[in-house]
Amino acid sequence: MPPAAVASPAATELRQRILTAARAHFFAYGYSALTLDELAAELGISKKTFYVHFDGKDALIEALLAEFVAEIRASAEALFSDPDLSFTVKLHRFSEAMVKRFVRMNPHVFRDLQRAAPHLFRRIEELRHHNIPHIFGLMLRQGQAAGMVRSDVDAAFAIEFWRPAIQSLMHPDTLDRLQLHPDQVFPKAIHLFFGGLLTTAGRKDYEKNLPA
Repeated sequence: MPPAAVASPAATELRQRILTAARAHFFAYGYSALTLDELAAELGISKKTFYVHFDGKDALIEALLAEFVAEIRASAEALFSDPDLSFTVKLHRFSEAMVKRFVRMNPHVFRDLQRAAPHLFRRIEELRHHNIPHIFGLMLRQGQAAGMVRSDVDAAFAIEFWRPAIQSLMHPDTLDRLQLHPDQVFPKAIHLFFGGLLTTAGRKDYEKNLPA
């Protein structure tokens, strides 16, 4: 088989511009309100050019969701690999980063996606299913190594406990029932969950580093 063609820098840049513009529209207005005609007009490209990069609206949304989750994962990995920060400072910064990512999101985005494109809503849950254990496992193991998380905690059990909890909290039904915006979930969840996992020293350090 011939080798796959390598995209030119210009093509790669245009694909990223499409993703960036689509993400802004999607998180602000939702899946239903995002139209390829408006997106192409905003970017100054034809729909034919758009289809060179994406097969359609659903392929575009799936790509931007994958990109969004990958950014969260990469950001968490970079944060927790920083040797100059204490574990509890990293916890706070991770929480703050999640708030910044979700604060401008329309709270009805997930509900709209669930209704209008359930296959894409399931894709979000699949991405979370794979990424939550990785990120939370990284946090938990580092906390134990630093003496900030109790050594008697079964990490594998805690990870399995945390995953469905976050999945449920981010579900549209739960957000509606609790009257929560997506950006409010992670600070509350981390504070509640790690409150029971931290050692005495870890709890003191965590409280000391609470944002003013």
